[in-house]
Amino acid sequence: MEEMESNKGCRRKRQHGGLVTMPFIFANEACEKLAVVGFSTNMISYLTTQLHMPLTKAANTLTNFGGTSSLTPLIGAFMADSYAGRFWTITVASIIYQLGMTSLTLSAILPHLRPPPCKLGEQVCQEADTRQLAILYASLLLGALGAGGIRPCVVAFGADQFDESDPKQTAKTWRYFNWYYFVMGVSILVAVTVLVYIQDNIGWGWGSWNSNHSDVFINYCFYRVDTHFTGTWIQPGVHLQDCYRKRKLAMVSDPKLLYQNDELDAPISIGGKLLHTIHMKFLDKAAIVVEEDNFKQGQAPNLWRLNTVHRVEELKSIIRMGPIWAAGILLITAYAQQSTFSLQARFPCNKRSPWTGISQNPSKSQQVQCLSSP
Repeated sequence: MEEMESNKGCRRKRQHGGLVTMPFIFANEACEKLAVVGFSTNMISYLTTQLHMPLTKAANTLTNFGGTSSLTPLIGAFMADSYAGRFWTITVASIIYQLGMTSLTLSAILPHLRPPPCKLGEQVCQEADTRQLAILYASLLLGALGAGGIRPCVVAFGADQFDESDPKQTAKTWRYFNWYYFVMGVSILVAVTVLVYIQDNIGWGWGSWNSNHSDVFINYCFYRVDTHFTGTWIQPGVHLQDCYRKRKLAMVSDPKLLYQNDELDAPISIGGKLLHTIHMKFLDKAAIVVEEDNFKQGQAPNLWRLNTVHRVEELKSIIRMGPIWAAGILLITAYAQQSTFSLQARFPCNKRSPWTGISQNPSKSQQVQCLSSP
């Protein structure tokens, strides 16, 4: 009887998640990369040749879009971890993303949503008016918000489809990560070659349309949806508030006196419990038990007044990653110029290949060189 119930439980587990969900998750990631990379790679050309923006204004618009797209994942991750969960965050973000890409496609197709073409012999072309720019900026903002909900959640949502307690599925998880990054790399390569070619030789409307309408992601019945929200993004603020409130307390002589609760930390320590470290001891004060905490043994504490050692160590880990994160600032600052001024400088040059005689797109060839470099 127990064996039959166990088999039923296994069947229930297999009804949701597993490898059957991978094509949908990979398709969503591929479509997001096709749309964002395919348009942003050649965006400086679109802004200067179609909307007749000055180079400095176009470069500023492009970097603002890139910066916003890099900040919105913080909002998406916060919503997924604290309130909505990964599935619904991705679903809502995909809808917002679709709205942004649809309006961007319409602005590339409909003549009255962009300025008239330059007349032969004109030195100064008519720039986009306020209404046309408003549609462009609204489209880019919607695209950035949508990408912010998709990017931080898709890879983790894919990992959620496997049961880590099952050794067989743990091996499949690693296989999933390998295929995920392979699909992402291929999608980026297709975006900077095929889509850029379509935009330059067939039309911007076709290039944007292909990016937009390939983004399809909803098949709820296949997924394993986690409804437990940990509030991970709120915890650092909670810890810092506890540390500030207890800043005048003397540090305990024995770290074993700091508060620990394995049951409370179980949902956020699936990969293992963090041990106490001797660094940044001032943060340990958040785990000191005092009378003002109104803590009763056997009850869950108010985390705004008392935290566990594991949660304090999580904050320490985040702080330790600060220098690693900061090291990428200079790299991204230099990389931002690659799609703006350095790219625009190549347009007046002779773009024909000396070997084939075929005209090359500067943005496409530059991105391919960067992707293929070791």
